[in-house]
Amino acid sequence: MSLTAVSGLLLGLALGGSILLLAAALMGWRPPTRTRASEGRGNALWGSAARRRALIALGVAVLVAVLTRWPVAAGAAAAVIYLWPTMFGGGKTATGQVERVEALATWTESLRDSIAGSVGLEGAIRHSLTAAPPVLQPALQRLEGRLRVQIPLTQALAAFAEEFEDSSADLVVAALILNSKLRGPGLVATLTALASAAREEVDMRRRIEEGRKSLRRTALIIVGATAIFAGGMAVFSRDYVAPYSTPLGQLMLAVVLSVFAGGLMWIRSAANLRPPERFLVGVDQVDAALQPGLAGGGTR
Repeated sequence: MSLTAVSGLLLGLALGGSILLLAAALMGWRPPTRTRASEGRGNALWGSAARRRALIALGVAVLVAVLTRWPVAAGAAAAVIYLWPTMFGGGKTATGQVERVEALATWTESLRDSIAGSVGLEGAIRHSLTAAPPVLQPALQRLEGRLRVQIPLTQALAAFAEEFEDSSADLVVAALILNSKLRGPGLVATLTALASAAREEVDMRRRIEEGRKSLRRTALIIVGATAIFAGGMAVFSRDYVAPYSTPLGQLMLAVVLSVFAGGLMWIRSAANLRPPERFLVGVDQVDAALQPGLAGGGTR
């Protein structure tokens, strides 16, 4: 293997690795934690789907290397395929978040109606399973299972909020925890207000998402047009792009592609839906903040 080929291969690997690290940093990636939502984000880069995507990326990289003989271009193509969900998958994530908040509003209203019928809080939670939206069924079944094995209501609710991982759920769970501790009136009115606030948040997120769809479409158009134009030039006009076949040319191509990738990630960041920060920070912290020795079981 010639020195030129080795240099190009190393540059291609360096470019692919730098794009991967840039995407991980900008997306705020961390190792998967115990929460299901965080595990879902980690699987975007390290799950079974990512492994299948890596095989596709490898095949595309080989094809690009054969057509262009540019290792840097091959590495960039592989990185784009592998990182596709992190760069262009924000629409699905935002839609899922909106659906979860809407389901939370529906469940809150169901819980309110059960409590208004003189049903205790734990009984209302069990009763709400029958009418809960499908997206909430797994989390609610685990919540009901914790109650069945005599886990204190406050800890079970805090675990539900940690699993849901959204500030809207924190508001509802905080109201339920306080009611289970203080046993005071007014829970029905509180849940009514929280359900209305959740539905208003759903409307707001949908309006924001409509505006951000245009940014995602812009990014897709830029990537598609650039890939078609650059690929056509590399295959059908070899003389025009001949300078890129040298080691210095590959280095310059790596610089250009890195700047291009940075612009795409900036567009991706602008198109992200950033929900409000949570304030219930975990089961242990919530349990420690409450007075010990009090049993759950709120009232209206």
